[in-house]
Amino acid sequence: MKKWLFPGVLAIALAGCSNGPANPDEATAPADAIATDLEAPWSINKQGDAFYISERPGTVAYIDAEGKLERQDVNFSSPLSSASEAGFLGFVLKPDFDDSQEAYGYYVYEDNGNTYNKIAEFRLDGGSWSETAVLLSGIPTGNVHHGGRLEFSEDGTLYATIGDASEPDLAQDPASVNGKILRLNEFNEFEIYSLGHRNPQGLAWDGETMYAAEHGQSANDEINIIEQDANYGWPDIEGEETADGLEAPLATSGDDDTWAPSGIDFHDGALYIAALRGTAIKVMDPESAEITDSIEGYGRIRDVHSDGDDLYFITNNTDGRGTPTEGDDKLYILNEQ
Repeated sequence: MKKWLFPGVLAIALAGCSNGPANPDEATAPADAIATDLEAPWSINKQGDAFYISERPGTVAYIDAEGKLERQDVNFSSPLSSASEAGFLGFVLKPDFDDSQEAYGYYVYEDNGNTYNKIAEFRLDGGSWSETAVLLSGIPTGNVHHGGRLEFSEDGTLYATIGDASEPDLAQDPASVNGKILRLNEFNEFEIYSLGHRNPQGLAWDGETMYAAEHGQSANDEINIIEQDANYGWPDIEGEETADGLEAPLATSGDDDTWAPSGIDFHDGALYIAALRGTAIKVMDPESAEITDSIEGYGRIRDVHSDGDDLYFITNNTDGRGTPTEGDDKLYILNEQ
């Protein structure tokens, strides 16, 4: 697999490495706020003209076609964890949501003083969500490195990203789901799809090709092309390092920059990468692995979503690591030129 270093990375780092307050007046690309006052939002779902967005404190932000926000309660079978980066994370509506009113969710919970991750099914009824089935629970985790992304491939298969729980060796342990990307099989059970990941955060597909965004240790954030049963090297290699039998990334932010990439999605042939620490949306040409644009001025970006016509994104300035301004956090639509 070919490996690239993002060109222009120093200039991007100088412009966007801090977590200072958002300033849309100085944005490098204009966007309109659809909804405001979100609470540490995590995953964007768009159904028709409405949005369902998970929020880390344990709610779903429902935003109707007029932009009106309704906060929907979620009844979890286990108490949410208050650890750093924890709470209600990945959330994806089932393909038949209009009929089933069902979704999958990923959350971090407490049990007898310990912290774990769980993937469960949820159903919407009467304006609130209830957990109806557990697919995977007891996933070890630490204060950070939860992973947490849930996404459907274009053929309708569910995938999940699991962090290494701050125990790097787990990423190479075939008996552990930590540091892995999982796939839900026909028996409704999760199986390991790829391994050797540190804290994978975003999944997207370009046709049948699967991409993932992953946090590096202190820099060297990665964009990987994911292949079944492949080993992406953590903790044995990262960034530009190579070793036999281990996959090098398609692209890396390099030794001197950190983006903390989160959600990713394809839009008009380009890969859009939400960057938390990088406080931007990085736009990458998947053919050359070059960054063609850096959309800045909105603060920390947690997720991006394309419905095929428009590109949407959510800020994460209220997640405890940003500097929120009035109305944060927000759901935006990018005004493309």
